[in-house]
Amino acid sequence: MDGSRTARPVRAYIGSFTSAGGRGITTASVDPATGALSELHTLDTVPDPSFLALAPGTRTLYAVSETPHGAVVALGLGDGSGRPEPLGAAAPVHGDGPTHLALAEGHLLTANYGSGGVSVLPVRADGTLGEPSHVLRHEGRGPVLERQAEPHAHAVLPDPSGRWVLSVDLGTDSVRVCSLDRAAGTLAPHREVRLRPGAGPRHLAFHPRGHRTYVINELDPTLTVCRWDAAAGELVPLNETPVVPGDAANGTYPSDVVIAPDGRYAWTANRGHDSISVLALGASGEEPELIGCVPCGGHWPRHLTLDPSGRRLYAAHERSGDVTWFDVDPATGLPHRAGALTVPAASCVVLG
Repeated sequence: MDGSRTARPVRAYIGSFTSAGGRGITTASVDPATGALSELHTLDTVPDPSFLALAPGTRTLYAVSETPHGAVVALGLGDGSGRPEPLGAAAPVHGDGPTHLALAEGHLLTANYGSGGVSVLPVRADGTLGEPSHVLRHEGRGPVLERQAEPHAHAVLPDPSGRWVLSVDLGTDSVRVCSLDRAAGTLAPHREVRLRPGAGPRHLAFHPRGHRTYVINELDPTLTVCRWDAAAGELVPLNETPVVPGDAANGTYPSDVVIAPDGRYAWTANRGHDSISVLALGASGEEPELIGCVPCGGHWPRHLTLDPSGRRLYAAHERSGDVTWFDVDPATGLPHRAGALTVPAASCVVLG
C-alpha cells in the first residue's frame, strides 16, 4: 500500500426544508477522531431537499425535492471539496411530495407521500437521471382518517439480497414487496403485508444478517419486528415493541430506526418525546427490549444516521434546527451527547 496517500476526508451532507427557513443542502466536515461536524458550505438551489442518498462507490449525491410537484436532483461531488454541483436539470417523479429515495439496480426509487406511490427513474452512466420509467400507485386507507384517508408512501428500500424492493405506506398500514425489472425499469407487485390498523408505518431497516426487518410506526410509537425470507420475498410480522415508556406514548411520533452493524441494538428517533430510544435486539433479533431513552439534544428529531463503525450516532432536528452527534457506549448501546451543529430546518444527514 502506498503510505503517501491520504484517506479521502469524510463529509456529512445535511438536507433541510427551504420552505421552513432551511439553507438547502449543507456540507460539513467530519472530524475522524471525535465525529464533530464543521460547516463547509451550503447549496440552496434545490427546494426542500428533505432526504438525501449517496451512490455507493461513486461521487454522486441524490436529493428529493419534497414539493407538490415532486422532483429529484443528481449532484456531483467530484472536485475534492465535497461541494455538491447539480448534474443536469431536476427530474420529475410524476408524484407529489417525495419523502424518501434509494438506489437499486441502476435505478433511483422515490417514495411519494402526497400521491401515495413509488417512482422508478433510470440512472445513467454519468449519474444523471432519466424520466420515470414507472410509477407504482398504492391503493387503500387506514382507520385514522385525518392521516390515513389515502395512501402515503413514506419510504422505499431494496432488500439486502437485491432481489426485492420494499415500500412502507403510512396511509394503508402496510408494506409492499415488489420485484424490479432492471431492463424495463418497472416494479411488479409481489405481495402486500398488512400491519396493525392505525399503526402508521413510516420507515424500515434490515438486520445486518438480512433475516429480520424492523418497521418504525409513526401513529403509534412502536417497532414492528418482521421475519424476512429473501428467497420467497416473504415478510411476516412477528411482534411489536413500544419505543417509549407507556406514559409518554401520547404525543410521540417516531420518525426513524437504525440498526447497529453487529445487530445488537436498534435506535429510534421519537418526535414529541424528543428522545432517542435504545432497544437490545437479542440473539435472534425477534424480541427487542427497550433498555433506555435519552434526550435527542434538540426538538423534533426527523432522521438518524450511524457512522460505519456504529460508534457514533447523528440526529437531524427539524424544529430546533440542528444536527446533534453522540458517542455510543459499545457495552450498553446508550448514546452520549458530544456536540451539535446549527442547521435550520434540518431533515436528514448522510455520511460519505
